[in-house]
Amino acid sequence: MLRFLLTFILVATITSALLAQAPKPEATQYTCVMHPEVIQDHPGRCPKCGMELVPIKEDHRKHRTSNVEHRTSNEEAVHQTAHHDHAMHEMKMQSSVNLADPMTREGSGTSWLPDSSPMYERMFMLGQDMLMLHGAAFPRYTNVSTRRGDDRIDAPNWLMGMFSHPLGDSAQFGVRLMMSLDPLTEGGRGYPLLFQSGESWHDQPLHDRQHPHDLFSELSVTYSQKFTPDLSSYIYFGYPGEPALGPPTFMHRISAMDDPDAPLGHHWQDSSHVTFGVATGGLVWRTVKIEGSVFTGREPDEDRYDFDRPRFDSASGRISWNPTPDLALQFSHGYLKSPEGLEPTVNRHRTTASMIYNKALGHDANWATTFVWGQNDDTHEGKTQSFLLESNFQHQRDTFYTRLERVEKSGHELVLEGADLAKIFPIYAASFGYVHDFMHGNGVDVGLGAQFTIDHRPDELDRYYGDEVGYGLEVFLRIRPSLHRHHEMVDAMK
Repeated sequence: MLRFLLTFILVATITSALLAQAPKPEATQYTCVMHPEVIQDHPGRCPKCGMELVPIKEDHRKHRTSNVEHRTSNEEAVHQTAHHDHAMHEMKMQSSVNLADPMTREGSGTSWLPDSSPMYERMFMLGQDMLMLHGAAFPRYTNVSTRRGDDRIDAPNWLMGMFSHPLGDSAQFGVRLMMSLDPLTEGGRGYPLLFQSGESWHDQPLHDRQHPHDLFSELSVTYSQKFTPDLSSYIYFGYPGEPALGPPTFMHRISAMDDPDAPLGHHWQDSSHVTFGVATGGLVWRTVKIEGSVFTGREPDEDRYDFDRPRFDSASGRISWNPTPDLALQFSHGYLKSPEGLEPTVNRHRTTASMIYNKALGHDANWATTFVWGQNDDTHEGKTQSFLLESNFQHQRDTFYTRLERVEKSGHELVLEGADLAKIFPIYAASFGYVHDFMHGNGVDVGLGAQFTIDHRPDELDRYYGDEVGYGLEVFLRIRPSLHRHHEMVDAMK
């Protein structure tokens, strides 16, 4: 807190000094779209949120200094100040979920990322309305070892649009649509992923494969209201949508967005991101948020093209806190009624906690790290836990990433036999990957990547998997929008 106050005082002092000086037409100054009080005479990143600074146009510098130079005209000063404030308002990017939050904070559903998170998306201004598009596709070849492994060519993918429409100065309407062509590229059985589990295919539980996502993964609407500069609230409805349970879903985390695979602990941490029927209410005070959801506990059925029946039979609560622009914390708990269609009498209590750290390291460079703990307490099975640590370092065209996991999975979850069904097995996995962009920064980034995963299992599982080392190897293309550089906001200032 002391460091924040000192930084704020320093920035305010520098800003005041700059405002008091006469303008220098030949010099270009730069500011932050989220923190217009940050001004410097060279390009770079905002020290508060990590966003790329944008140039201040000449006419706006004149408006900034005119209040000092012409104090004899109060009417002119008021007009010029209002003009500048309007320009800054036009520049600010707000979350489509809650207009009081910056866009960089917006994760999946109503979850939060660190404020300094980079945004890989395209933005379109439609008058006062804003449309953001982002997504990713991973055309690839995968080879997974052991008797339960497989090899195949596929392409996990997703596409998302976020739209916001202001309702005056203190209210906003938001719409989000997320789709995936997984039903086409992955088929109903999904892609090979050693020790992965969850959901079903042809009325049999899936194991050692990641299930595909539905064609429609989110179709949601949000209304948000700002009561004071510090206090705001929102209501969110999704069919499908994501309840207030768990961290941001893996494909929306900066630390995981270059990894084509879902975590092995997905169904302990963030699997409820596709839920057919969600209603969430949230209250935000500065950087603290409390929210609650009622939703459908049943996971999506095998028909990936339909809209499942909403039940609203489950509930969850989550508290989120972003103590600094680089840090996002959350703790959540939920009750899921009958999440698995093959086991309608089994209910689940899920508890999660996570910490996401993001650090902008200069121009076109970023480091993001996430830790997630998740626990399931299932009827007749008891508690099983998962731990995940993942990190992503990106410097211009090159990205290095890793994911480390420990998950407790039952013999029932892994579809074993006999006495092994009731046992709990600790599973370990470590993934290491690298991506090099051969197209970068021109609207679409296309990178060539490779990933190697090694797994460790108890010897008792050799009768099912064989005695060879468990590993996964894949080579892929990663296709996504380029890092958002606020060009549209700069154009709005012209």
